[in-house]
Amino acid sequence: MNRSTSILPSLLVGAMLLGATPATGQSLDWPQFRGPFANPVGDGLNLPLTWSMTEDVEWSRDIPGRGWSSPIVANGKVLITTVISDRELKPAQPGTDYSNQYVAELTAQGYSGEELVKKLRERDFEMPGDQNLSYQLICLDVATGEMEWQQEYYRGKPPGGRHRKNSFCSETPVTDGQRIYIHAANLALFAYDFTGKLLWKRDLANYPIYFDFGTGSSPILAGDRLIVLNDNEESSYLAAFRTDNGELIWQVKRGEFAPEERPLQASSWTTPYLWKNSLRSEIITIGPTRLTAYDLDGQELWYLKGIRMGPAASPFGIGDQLIVNGGTPQPLYVIRPGASGDISLRNDESSNEFITWSRPRATSYIPTPLVYQGGVYILSDNGILTRLDLASGEESYKERIKRSGADFTCSPWAADGRIFAASEQGDIYVIRAGEKFEIIETVPTGEMAMASPALTPNRLIFRTEKRIFSVKRRESDPKPR
Repeated sequence: MNRSTSILPSLLVGAMLLGATPATGQSLDWPQFRGPFANPVGDGLNLPLTWSMTEDVEWSRDIPGRGWSSPIVANGKVLITTVISDRELKPAQPGTDYSNQYVAELTAQGYSGEELVKKLRERDFEMPGDQNLSYQLICLDVATGEMEWQQEYYRGKPPGGRHRKNSFCSETPVTDGQRIYIHAANLALFAYDFTGKLLWKRDLANYPIYFDFGTGSSPILAGDRLIVLNDNEESSYLAAFRTDNGELIWQVKRGEFAPEERPLQASSWTTPYLWKNSLRSEIITIGPTRLTAYDLDGQELWYLKGIRMGPAASPFGIGDQLIVNGGTPQPLYVIRPGASGDISLRNDESSNEFITWSRPRATSYIPTPLVYQGGVYILSDNGILTRLDLASGEESYKERIKRSGADFTCSPWAADGRIFAASEQGDIYVIRAGEKFEIIETVPTGEMAMASPALTPNRLIFRTEKRIFSVKRRESDPKPR
């Protein structure tokens, strides 16, 4: 089945994530999805570079239920969300094409229309009426893993369905060090303090997500404003809420297209990004077929066409360079500040006044790229790692990580001259940073993994399907090169 024209797009899952941050400038907290700079680099944090799951795990704790939200760290606490069901949840499966493959099998057997959809939903989806759920926020001590408190922030039916690859809580919380903010998309916003006390709750409208794939856009902070992106099939929006009480400050409608440009689906699974460049601060959002930049009051500044339908990878910036993954099979873009209006490339252009360079098909589907030591690392969902030069866009290499196959949802991270890529099969590949592809080591965790890790001094905090663990750097680890 042609991937770009299949009846179902490849599985979309959320969550579901500065290039070489100097030791003096690195944050000691990991307050949001993919860290304080939305580019997970741990230089200067004395992170573990190699480890054994049998000898070097500082602590490990089982996490009840299921969730693909990433852990965050602040004030010496690890914070993570999960959802517990009153019945067994359908298990996840590695890969992104197995629902499409099942559609092809059913079509070959003569199924079509509602009958085909019914069989697909029975195998690969859980619908709102199927579950009674408990949504929980868990707080652990970062040094010991001991549970300090656990709070249920919602109990009942979910607002929509989910594909079994996704979870009912794939949105990562965010914190300003005073409050912990949870975005349960299409359900509500919640704010807790660090003792586990609920400070406020704001109900959200429930809008349908394409084919009930589930949600995954994490919230971000812009000063005293909590920014939420919700691209859905009915009424897409970007909104800002007060962090002290949850009151709505502004909300702008999204997803308005000319009839000939309207995509077949209007949902997306990306996390917005606050780009603080040398000219201004901008809220960067990626939605179906288009990137849109807003000022802090929600006014549109500029936009870029050339994004895939149903995007999942998120934007981020390295100073005055905005890194935009257009999503397979669209280009990767590097954009400079100061744009207004439509900056889309025309005809055979690869650059223009505000697009420094673009590279066609150098993109990923779910994992967000990484910038490290002058290179842009793009990890595809089927395990191909590409390195581009950040200054020019020239390709250094394009290599498959594992010849026998591996699947990737988790975005790569970097520390001390190494790139780390965690496969869904539970292996973490340690790759030497630079223009030559070299795998240094493979660390098996033994469990499916899709959440991005938290990087905090001396420790890697990593979530697998059933547990969360901390790996602490050995004294015998090699010195950074």
